[in-house]
Amino acid sequence: MPLSADTHVRIARPSHDLAAAERFWAEGLGLEVLYRGEAEGPGEHDLVMLGWPGAGWHLELVGGAQLSVAPRPTDEDLFVLYLDGPVDDGLLDKLERAGGTRVSAGPYWDRWGVTFADPDGYRLVLCTRAWSNA
Repeated sequence: MPLSADTHVRIARPSHDLAAAERFWAEGLGLEVLYRGEAEGPGEHDLVMLGWPGAGWHLELVGGAQLSVAPRPTDEDLFVLYLDGPVDDGLLDKLERAGGTRVSAGPYWDRWGVTFADPDGYRLVLCTRAWSNA
């Protein structure tokens, strides 16, 4: 089957604390838990998949006692959501209450949005600009 614009995207990241990460992405940003699983054997890990039903992507966070790779976020590990308008102050409050930390992502992103670090240090940018691949 050929790749197309309908191909689903999975973004996977390790997490030190799945409960804290889930709280940020679900209670803070508003993503839904699409799946949650626990390690059932050697070499497996706990995971939670978050996203919006019907979207062409989901975020998978893996963790637990058998996690073999620790989170190593850099300043360039950005998950950008293009909102095409202002960021709602209520959303900013929810992200902070859910464990997010407001950070600078540099002059460009600071001009065009708001950036939060999740509990593992990965960055979410709420961009006020629009984007289209067309």
